[in-house]
Amino acid sequence: MGVPTKKEQQFSVREMIVENQARQHWTKRMEKLAPKFLFTLAALSVLVMLGILFTLLFETIEFFRRVSIVEFVTSKEWLPWNEEHGSFGVAPLVTGTLLTTGIAMLLAVPIGLASAIYLSEYASERTRRIIKPALEVLAGIPTIVYGFFALTIVTPLLQKVIPDLEIFNALSPGLVMGIMIIPMIASLSEDAMSAVPNSIREGALALGATKFEVALKVVLPAAASGVIASFILGISRAVGETMIVAVAGGSSPEFTFDVTQSIQTLTAYIVQVTTGDAGYGTTIYYSIYAVGMTLFIFTLLMNILAQYISRRLREEY
Repeated sequence: MGVPTKKEQQFSVREMIVENQARQHWTKRMEKLAPKFLFTLAALSVLVMLGILFTLLFETIEFFRRVSIVEFVTSKEWLPWNEEHGSFGVAPLVTGTLLTTGIAMLLAVPIGLASAIYLSEYASERTRRIIKPALEVLAGIPTIVYGFFALTIVTPLLQKVIPDLEIFNALSPGLVMGIMIIPMIASLSEDAMSAVPNSIREGALALGATKFEVALKVVLPAAASGVIASFILGISRAVGETMIVAVAGGSSPEFTFDVTQSIQTLTAYIVQVTTGDAGYGTTIYYSIYAVGMTLFIFTLLMNILAQYISRRLREEY
């Protein structure tokens, strides 16, 4: 091939300049459009959330036009299907929700926290690469599978130990919910503990502390904000769980704290009504929005509490 002439070289340089200018023009356009596009997506998320909230609010107001809010809050009977003597006291659904949530957290918190301490402070890199993906797989199992596992496996096993345990009860779904929440608590707590600087660990070890003392008295307090947040997120997850309690908990809204009896949670009632014969515009139909609003308030309070505790602990440490 011959050497390019001076004219060809000038043409090639001109092409490069034009191409560079076009690229710069496109980059400037993208820089202007990108913030607008991202803002649109963020605004869309907020609008969808507001739409859901207003729908929930308006339908809840319609329910309270038909049922006294005093009865809803104070009554201990939930009998929406009784046309003559119906009662809409949400307390039985709340106690059922709190009962299963309490059982779940009693199992999930100690096991999840112990797993996090082991992964953060004791496990080798190879062991961590094996255990952490296994926990994530456990978190990815569909909740309907957990529900049937609770009904067909866990409940019969528990009945051998507790003969009075009903086929539908609060204990079995509560324990299985705890198993489901363990990966969330373990993963989030481990992330918080791994973020603690190694210099703090080394300083404590240099002062004569054992590895266990470092984990419990140094690393855990330093990561307390993230650990407590994982607990509260676990509670929110348990409160909002639907399929496990719908399948294994039963549909008997009783104001009781007996874990051997059939119960009904807030979410399980919503499932029952939406899959039943409740007609549009009936009081039972509007009751699911009132129950949904109660569930929303629970979750909102949990999130506010998590942010408050995390902020206070972060200030202290």
